[in-house]
Amino acid sequence: MIAKIGKGSNMYGAILYNQQKVDKENGTVLLLNKIPDTVDGKYSVAHFNKCFEPYLSANNKTEKTVRHISLNPDPSDTVNDEQFMEMAKEYMERMGYVNQPYIVFKHTDIDRTHIHIVSTCVAIDGKKIPDDYDHPRSMAICRDLEQKYNLQKATEQEQKQNNRVFKPINHKNGDIKSQIASIVRHLPNHYSFSTMGGYNALLSLFNITAEEVKGERNGQPVNGLVYVALDQNGNKVSNPFKASLFGKDAGIAQLQKHFEQSKEKMKTNPARLVLKNTVELAMHTISNETDFKKQLAEQGINTVVRRNNEGRIYGMTFIDHGSRSVWNGSQLDRNLSANVFNDWWNNGNKPELKIQNNPVSKANEIDSVPTKDLFEFLSNEHSSNSDLGLLSLLPDAQGEDYEEEQFANRMKKKKHPKHRR
Repeated sequence: MIAKIGKGSNMYGAILYNQQKVDKENGTVLLLNKIPDTVDGKYSVAHFNKCFEPYLSANNKTEKTVRHISLNPDPSDTVNDEQFMEMAKEYMERMGYVNQPYIVFKHTDIDRTHIHIVSTCVAIDGKKIPDDYDHPRSMAICRDLEQKYNLQKATEQEQKQNNRVFKPINHKNGDIKSQIASIVRHLPNHYSFSTMGGYNALLSLFNITAEEVKGERNGQPVNGLVYVALDQNGNKVSNPFKASLFGKDAGIAQLQKHFEQSKEKMKTNPARLVLKNTVELAMHTISNETDFKKQLAEQGINTVVRRNNEGRIYGMTFIDHGSRSVWNGSQLDRNLSANVFNDWWNNGNKPELKIQNNPVSKANEIDSVPTKDLFEFLSNEHSSNSDLGLLSLLPDAQGEDYEEEQFANRMKKKKHPKHRR
């Protein structure tokens, strides 16, 4: 089981993301802790948000007061609702949140049924709950829960995946050929990628690019590959090196076999659905390209954007170092295609959050929404296999801040009623 801990500043955004799953019948509210129930057992974003207000207002010094945690069993594990609730209780108690308000949502929109827990690190007396050692404590709890509930152990796969850490080449250090060899000879053994574009997106993190060379030899077509070193700005800084210098795994014929093998493997890879949800959450809670990339990078996911000479985005690639797999946006979902991001980052048309009608008065929900910082929730999730020495490789992005045009502006026009005490 893998736990991801998100740390952010927008409670409303975290609740909205989960409540929409419930409204669309792709999720349920499993458990409430220190949160009053409603008369009819139906909930709204506004109801949940108000329950956290006394805690959030008790401390104005802590910047990231929201905790958004997901517990993800292996797809082969069978976990019923009662077990999910017991796991959530034990996890939160051992993490120091037993006296905190929190909501446990179960998500069923992907094959890997999992739970999300929304809470706050601010206690009712205004003191912040210590979180310096959240990551190792979380890992230890997951290992215990795996044993207690007879779940698949995540550590076995993680140890295999993390036994090699790659470092980007530095052309200033010399011996470029050896530096490139240390990457391209072994990268296909550790990452799944199904296209040359995906391979080059991955190579770009290590300051390398691969180029296909086509021609004729003795009247026969020849298709080869060369590798070139790049600087930090993506400019070529070396002569091309033939793939044959680095062994057969670096050549075009073997890579094409790897593409086909990866396609089959990635069809059933549960990481796709987890990654899809992670990217969607970032889209819903981040307002610009720079912060979008930063949030995903903090979760061990690099975003590689390909633009043409006119600046139009024609390719979006997500590199998940946790599962060591490379995905085009359209592979994850048609709503994550390059066109969607081009329309957002180049034209300012961010994908709109569609709020479902709630059983509780929608007018009350809208009126009570905090109008400031609606979409600044940063989920600094760290999976237990994200420390790969790659998180600093995020390409610099000159993004502009775009306003949440329809949704946020509509919120700002609403008057705020006095809160009942």
